[in-house]
Amino acid sequence: MAGTARHDREMAMNAKRQLSECSDPVEKLRLQCLARGSSGIKGLGRTFKIMDDDSSRSLDFKEFLKGLNDYGVMMEKQEATAIFDIFDRDGSGTIDFEEFLITLRPPMSQARKEVVMQAFRKLDKTGDGVITIEDLKGVYNAKCHPKYQNGEWTEEQVFRAFLDSFDSPYDKDGQVTKEEFDNYYSGVSASIDSDVYFILMMRNAWKL
Repeated sequence: MAGTARHDREMAMNAKRQLSECSDPVEKLRLQCLARGSSGIKGLGRTFKIMDDDSSRSLDFKEFLKGLNDYGVMMEKQEATAIFDIFDRDGSGTIDFEEFLITLRPPMSQARKEVVMQAFRKLDKTGDGVITIEDLKGVYNAKCHPKYQNGEWTEEQVFRAFLDSFDSPYDKDGQVTKEEFDNYYSGVSASIDSDVYFILMMRNAWKL
């Protein structure tokens, strides 16, 4: 994605700046993730998935704490407890990590959500809710990629690298779900102040 590397750097710098004056524990965790760039929140999600041994899609406090530590989030135990209590709405002693990640995502305006949805629909040619290499073939032109042009990569490798940029660093499965696509763009969105500019960038990138 052209331009997103620059946005990533700007966002990471902003997040680090804001961290020093932030006292809200949830916002602090969000900023620590954003300081790693637009895939920061997604990476935390993958760490939680690994923690979720019984595939219940929920975490108890011990797993939650271990996930934060494994991901390298610096947080006092009482702050982590405060965050956990906010998300443990029913007092069951566990939190649903999908819900947790959605809340942790930087909020996007309705206009931004719509253009992200349009891009996803355009890429998901088969309409099964997952973007794969097959889906990309008619939509994304791999031959324009510099590494394809200089013979370093095949078309397949270009597609795979493209999907990997949306995927999480520890679990690249060569496909991108709607949730991963949203996570990625909510990160990118956090680095762009203007709705107009964000929408223009999306329209240009995906020829919407």
